This record gives sequence, structure tokens and C-alpha cells, in this order.
Amino acid sequence: MKLYVGNLPWSIDDKSLKDLFSSYGDIEEAVLIKDKFSGRSKGFGFITFTDDDAGEKAIKEMHEKDVDGRPLTVSEARPMVPRDNAPRERDHEEPSEAPMADPSAINQSAEEDNSEEIETAEEAKEDASSDEPATEEATEAEEATEAEEATEAEIEKEVEETVEAEEEKAEEEAEEEEEAKEKKEAKSE
Repeated sequence: MKLYVGNLPWSIDDKSLKDLFSSYGDIEEAVLIKDKFSGRSKGFGFITFTDDDAGEKAIKEMHEKDVDGRPLTVSEARPMVPRDNAPRERDHEEPSEAPMADPSAINQSAEEDNSEEIETAEEAKEDASSDEPATEEATEAEEATEAEEATEAEIEKEVEETVEAEEEKAEEEAEEEEEAKEKKEAKSE
């Protein structure tokens, strides 16, 4: 029976992992999982017992047992499932599901798109030196243009409001004239 052992202290190595579980029965294999670059423990490992009863006993007694200040997680190991749920081993004769890009076509289209290509570092420096930085005058001109646009918008708004006010006033005057006319006709009858 293969067991998963998690939340292991960083001080545990392969030998001490095997020693930790050896009192429960014959151990076929004890593996501490390590980072492939640093070689440091990832904090979990696997113990394989030759006898299933020994594995069950180890789970019951070692799960949540405190080792160097850390409660262990001990359970029966489950088969590893790849993150993308695809088989880990691929038959290399099968074509890939994704189409392969043609690098020469990509490079050719990139060259066609780049009509103004700078070929050397010297040309790049010359091109960069010909770029002129923004001057204070250019910045002031941009600000003046923005201010003019804002002023025009404000003037348009004021004109619209004035026209609306004049229309309302004209309507009110027309209503007053109509009322006065009706009163005059009412008196004459």
C-alpha cells in the first residue's frame, strides 16, 4: 500500500522519513519529493508498505501526529492526475492537436510588413538623434488648442441655454396674449 505523507518539516530527509514509518511494518520504498532545481524538500513524500494492514495502521496513528511542530497529513496515495487531464505519456507518432506554425512564413510576412527597416545600430542611432523632443512652445500650443476647444463647447452650451430660455419666454408671452384676448372677448359678450 502506498501512502501520501504531507506537511512534512523541512528538516526531514529520505532516511528520516523511512525511519518515521518503519515501526509500522516493512517499507518497500520511502521517497521525499524535492524541487528539481534547488534539491530542497517540497514538504511531502510517499511511503510504500509491503503489507496493506501496516499501511492502514500507519494512516490511523500518524495522520495529524505532530512532528517537529507540524501536524502530518497521512492518507492513501491516489494516482497522479495531470493538470490538463491529458495523459502524461504521449505516443510521439500521433500528430499534435495544435497546428504547427511555419517559422519561415512568419519571418517572411514580418519582413514584408517592416518596409522602413533599420539595418544597423548606427542607422538606429541616427534615426533616434533626428527625433526632436517636445518643446515648451509645442506644449503651450497643445494647451491653447485644448482651451479653445473647451471654450467653444462652453459657448455652444450657453447659446443652447439662451435659445431655450428665449423660446420658453416667447411661449409664455404667447400664452399671456391668448389669455388677455380671451378675457377681452369674454367681456365684450
